[in-house]
Amino acid sequence: MDLVSSSPGGRPLAPVRLVVGLSEAVLACEKVLVSLLMALVLGLILLNVVTRYTGMPLYWVDEAAVYAMVWLAFIGASALTRLRLDFSVTLLADKLSVSNARRMKAFASLFGTAFALALGVMCWRWMDPLGIAAAGFDAKAYAGATFNFLYTEQTQTLRWPTWAVSMVIPIFAVSMLIHGLANFLEDLGLAPVKVRPDFSHAEGVN
Repeated sequence: MDLVSSSPGGRPLAPVRLVVGLSEAVLACEKVLVSLLMALVLGLILLNVVTRYTGMPLYWVDEAAVYAMVWLAFIGASALTRLRLDFSVTLLADKLSVSNARRMKAFASLFGTAFALALGVMCWRWMDPLGIAAAGFDAKAYAGATFNFLYTEQTQTLRWPTWAVSMVIPIFAVSMLIHGLANFLEDLGLAPVKVRPDFSHAEGVN
């Protein structure tokens, strides 16, 4: 029995459909990005091996590979949240009744959503978009007034802006928030759980 019923006709309410549909769209983009980032990491590693073997190492390749791997980890973790392939401990849930286990699963989804929201708030305070805009996007003036040097720092080898590389964290927070909310709504019975045949044999997928 569903914890919370949907619309009288059995169809999920419009806000619920919107959240679940947005989550699925984000997931589709994440799948593409994960594939591209995996190819990029592989290409950079092979390039690093070849250049070092030939005695002409490119030092920026190491840093590029690290940042590509960081982006891959965050985007992949967000996708796994929606696919329900993230890590879970079921020692207690396995001992509960079906209804209580479902309630516990919903609570876990709610906790993940709350974590994503807290991370998003932290990123907002850290990156302070309103503050840098009020400073006329003058990074040095902003750093002098707030002692927040995010917008003046650059990566060591590639000299990329640190804030651009760090953008994966707020992106992860927003996407995980959307996925967590969609999972929570499904766990409450407000929307049907998405069936994913490609992952039906994965551990932890019901």
